[in-house]
Amino acid sequence: MNILLGHTNMDLDCIGSIVMARYLYPDYVPVKSRLIHPVANNLYNLYQNHLGFINPIELENEQVDHVVVFDTRSRKRIREYFDRLGADWQGKIDIYDHHVNDSMDIPGAELNECVYGSNTSFICEKVMEKGSVIHPDDATIALCGIFADTGNFTHQNVCAQDFAAAAWLMEMGANKSIAMKFLSKLSEEYQVTLFHQVLNNITIRNIHGHSVAIVYMELESQVNGMAAVIEKAFEIEHCDAIFGIFCFCDSENSLIIGRSRKEKIDMVSILGDWGGGGHTRAGSALLKKRFGTTVKDEFLLHLESMLLPAIKARDLMTAEVLTINENKTVLECSLYLEEISHTGVPVENDAGQLCGMITLRDISKARKVDQMHSRIKGYMTKKVFSCHPDASVRKIESLFNQHHVGHLPVVDEEMKILGIVTRRDYLDFLENIKG
Repeated sequence: MNILLGHTNMDLDCIGSIVMARYLYPDYVPVKSRLIHPVANNLYNLYQNHLGFINPIELENEQVDHVVVFDTRSRKRIREYFDRLGADWQGKIDIYDHHVNDSMDIPGAELNECVYGSNTSFICEKVMEKGSVIHPDDATIALCGIFADTGNFTHQNVCAQDFAAAAWLMEMGANKSIAMKFLSKLSEEYQVTLFHQVLNNITIRNIHGHSVAIVYMELESQVNGMAAVIEKAFEIEHCDAIFGIFCFCDSENSLIIGRSRKEKIDMVSILGDWGGGGHTRAGSALLKKRFGTTVKDEFLLHLESMLLPAIKARDLMTAEVLTINENKTVLECSLYLEEISHTGVPVENDAGQLCGMITLRDISKARKVDQMHSRIKGYMTKKVFSCHPDASVRKIESLFNQHHVGHLPVVDEEMKILGIVTRRDYLDFLENIKG
């Protein structure tokens, strides 16, 4: 017997990977986890007969020669299967996984890895290379996996291969309407109620320049779909990361659910120290027999120690700024801009303080009324938007978008110019994140 399996608490991407892997390993038997994520469980129940998964208990007393593992490289996340095979089991193990930041601790396994947004995309690529034609139901299940793990193609790690896999699945007959039904975040009334409670309990903290939303709630018991509630709240809140800390009175356990928009807020490393796991941008940790506000307090201290300082204006700005004095004439300014090949410059007063901006458009206005020998101060834009060197990237983005400016002088408390951030600087920063 040879088997296909994924991590415990199977999600849509895990199931999608196994479904597609049957086209690579047609005689292998898929095995389901005893735990399935609530959203994935709805899909599993609908396609249960088609999927044909066996339970881990059915592995007992079976001669298993080859195990193929999907969507994880962590031994503890597949322990439930190997407990059934026995401590002295020896056989071949292959792994297909996209969690490149996770540590590999499965002895003797051969790792096949990718950096795609979805592990299902990785397996789809292999099936596409083989030239297989797949069943429309399998295409729909796989499409669910790709949509789920890429956040409908919005997550930072999405790549061209994810789009290519999804397009191929649509060609194979995937039903997008069914896929979107399973990806509806708040499908239960109790989730909607909890969602509103979460919004009422959110506090925003600035941790080393990162905007972090913290939710702390004590609930009677744990319910399904809590991660979907946190994800929905994260969509609404304009923050860099969110952590939901839920304590359950009946079990005295606590659950931490985290989501991130930034590489510097890595859920794997943050929650890994608390026995959790997941992806760089999404993770969770279950704390057994730990309950109450002490959990929240300890976790906040943990965040303070784990988070690296955020990128600030001082990190993006160009320090050497070309300026002009407000008492220069418009003609002098025109010649200066031509000399330095700029479309505009900050204007300083005699005390060296920022007092305006002048651009080619302002000069054009003076030229039309034959006032080129007038002083700059009469034609410059006096209402200048600037920022402090400790301003966050989010603040810079907000200033660019709200005021439609292309340059942001960086000034100190005395309005002395320390540098300048341009739209190009901001776009280069975004490109570096993408890279």
